[in-house]
Amino acid sequence: MSNAAPALVAGHGDYASGLVSAAAEIIGEVAAFVTMSNRNLGADEIERVMRELVSSRGVRVIFTDLPAGSCTIAARRVVRDHPDVILITGANLAALLHFASHEAGTAYEAAASAAERAKASVLVVGLPGGD
Repeated sequence: MSNAAPALVAGHGDYASGLVSAAAEIIGEVAAFVTMSNRNLGADEIERVMRELVSSRGVRVIFTDLPAGSCTIAARRVVRDHPDVILITGANLAALLHFASHEAGTAYEAAASAAERAKASVLVVGLPGGD
């Protein structure tokens, strides 16, 4: 990965570890990602853990699962206090793979490109009444 700082992947249950595990199956290298779960954590604890990871690991990009989920709410608070941190919510495997392999000059460029890739990877196949 060309991005110097790792990205945090956070979400409900095993969302983060599952996505990162799937990415490892495909690209082999997952040092680009730090994971966290909100399992058994209250809102304040999620935010505290997230802030600690951002500070201690130099995280500049946070991927979360749901736009209005508890991890995203905490991440929005972190981003508000850290203008150099970027949040991508609704992240998927395509976003992580693209982020890990993108040759962007900045974390923002890699995050923006990963978000576009994530959006483009969501498809509906088959039309009602089609063959």
